[in-house]
Amino acid sequence: MSDKVLGDRIPEFGKPKAGGQANMGGGLGGVSIQSTRELMAVIAVAVLIIGGAEWLLRVFEVPPFIMPTPSSIMAVFFSDELPTIATHAGHTLVELFAGYAIGASIGLLLAALITQFPFAEKIITPYILLLVTTPMLALVPLLILNFGFGYTPRIIAVALASGPMVMINAATGFRRVDLGKIALARSYGASTLQIFTKIRIPMAMPMVLVGLMMGAIFGLITAVGAEMAGGGFGLGSRLTTYSSVIRMPEFFACILILALMGILIYLLFFWLGKRLAGWES
Repeated sequence: MSDKVLGDRIPEFGKPKAGGQANMGGGLGGVSIQSTRELMAVIAVAVLIIGGAEWLLRVFEVPPFIMPTPSSIMAVFFSDELPTIATHAGHTLVELFAGYAIGASIGLLLAALITQFPFAEKIITPYILLLVTTPMLALVPLLILNFGFGYTPRIIAVALASGPMVMINAATGFRRVDLGKIALARSYGASTLQIFTKIRIPMAMPMVLVGLMMGAIFGLITAVGAEMAGGGFGLGSRLTTYSSVIRMPEFFACILILALMGILIYLLFFWLGKRLAGWES
């Protein structure tokens, strides 16, 4: 077979396709934008939806206390209320980061433990299933009763919500490793720790990242719910306050901030997936 034929059949990786296309996605979620035309289409649809909502609300004269216009919602970000909302958003982020760090760390440790020791799985799994099937918001009043109205009950609730998500997905990833690779490593004298760090963790990274992303999103939802139940501070507290005094532009501004937090969480793990688990695609 000639070199020319081989050259025609060998794919060239890492080079953009003809027509100026550039891969802007992949990995977690499989969402990708392949060209500038697709990007412009996404922006056009967003502008159409927002502009159409603005026009419809004005034409039908919908009262602001029922549904404010997008322009009035955006005006909140240029008003004197923004510093107050930003302060409460900071409280929500503190609860999320602290609770998530605790829950994700414990979840990863438990996943490693039950993967290496099947007997430990029989002891731990029933309690993890109990946590997964129990709405954490139902425990918030009990946590507030025992720990007060500060950060502590909210951080505990976030940790309890995020930890099981991380543990279940990480353990699934650790178990899906090809046993042939493990057997080959043992034949070369690799220890259990070496097999876990050099084979199980890298091969399980896609599932681990999915678990971390789900844990972060569940943690954000739980943090907001705990703030709504406990009051005092946080975006969840602002939601209940603004809805009670019918300040709907500020209410939807808080909703928009929470949505942006969720999108940033997805984009963070999307980027990590491309860096740490890009080999899967």
